[in-house]
Amino acid sequence: MSNVKNLLLETSSEVEVLTEQTEDGKQLFIEGIFAQASKVNGNGRLYERNIMESAISKYVSDYVSKRRALGELNHPENRCFPDPAEAAIIITELKWGSGDDVYGKAKVLNTPKGQIVKGLLEGGFNMGVSTRALGSLKERGGIKYVQDDLMFTAVDVVDKPSGPDCYVNPLSEQINEWVNKNGVWVPAVQEDGIAIDEGLFLEKLEQYIRFRVKNQ
Repeated sequence: MSNVKNLLLETSSEVEVLTEQTEDGKQLFIEGIFAQASKVNGNGRLYERNIMESAISKYVSDYVSKRRALGELNHPENRCFPDPAEAAIIITELKWGSGDDVYGKAKVLNTPKGQIVKGLLEGGFNMGVSTRALGSLKERGGIKYVQDDLMFTAVDVVDKPSGPDCYVNPLSEQINEWVNKNGVWVPAVQEDGIAIDEGLFLEKLEQYIRFRVKNQ
């Protein structure tokens, strides 16, 4: 499998708001369908059940169960992993429900971005959630099938769940492919349709500039 992965963003508006009494007082949560498998989504992608099961299981094991599954308010433009300084929610549950739906539950955090989310929700604003993941794609019959290198990185709360293209398009124009460089995921740069890592691109650019200067 290629080391290059696409940034995959999928939205859902099937979430509800609830308030729970905890030891720390009242806490605001959102819950509902966070992801779906075995159906072509609005972005023309399909997550086969066995592939999504494996990725969800790893995300739960590595992040949710360790209380590290943070989400932001809307998707950032240049990061595939969440920044704690920008966190708005923390995912507390993620499990399979009936059929091919993945149900999730997230607590709204008492952070600057969390307070914005809280104010919007309490004001009656209808927000949704959107998963963030890395993975490669193979197209068959006009459908883009997500491959078994799928890796979920975050679930964000978004203000426009009915229009995911307003998040996908800017990312696709700037940074939509990532490479693993010494264990860290960094943006890839496109050259003639081939993804190369940023360091190699800058090295080749410097060589080209030296060549032009020398031959002027």
